[in-house]
Formats: sequence, C-alpha cells, structure tokens
Amino acid sequence: MGGHPISTPSTPVHSTLDLGLLLKHFRGTLDLTQADISGLANTGNRFVIELERGKETVQLNKVFDVLEVLGLEMVIQPKRSF
Repeated sequence: MGGHPISTPSTPVHSTLDLGLLLKHFRGTLDLTQADISGLANTGNRFVIELERGKETVQLNKVFDVLEVLGLEMVIQPKRSF
C-alpha cells in the first residue's frame, strides 16, 4: 500500500453486492489480494471473499476493519433526489 489517499467521487451503495463490488475494485487499485486484506484487517480470507460477493450477513465491525485497510470511510447522508 502506497499510503496515497484515493480521490474519487462518492459512490452510492444500495446493497451488500454494491458494497462488495466497490471494495473489490478498490482492493484491485491498490494491487492487494484477498489474502493481503484478510491479514491486514485481522480477519479470515473467507470473510473477505464473502464480503466481496455481497453476502448480506457479514459482521459490520469487520467491514469497518476492511474499509480502514483500504483507506476508505463510510459516510451516511440523505439521498439525493433526481
């Protein structure tokens, strides 16, 4: 991990699948494997696999650990109306 902040526009997440795909994307941009993430986040590799696949019953505290490793944060805000 280069330690460089990721600068991207915010991306709405409406499902666990959205979240999983987004985390998988960011993992790829950092050139990290699922095993790398599981080691750095102190969680099992199976958890990372299930998170990226959109499993609906993952432990939220572990999700925050993965977000931290990826240099990401969760922001809750009102929906934008279009």
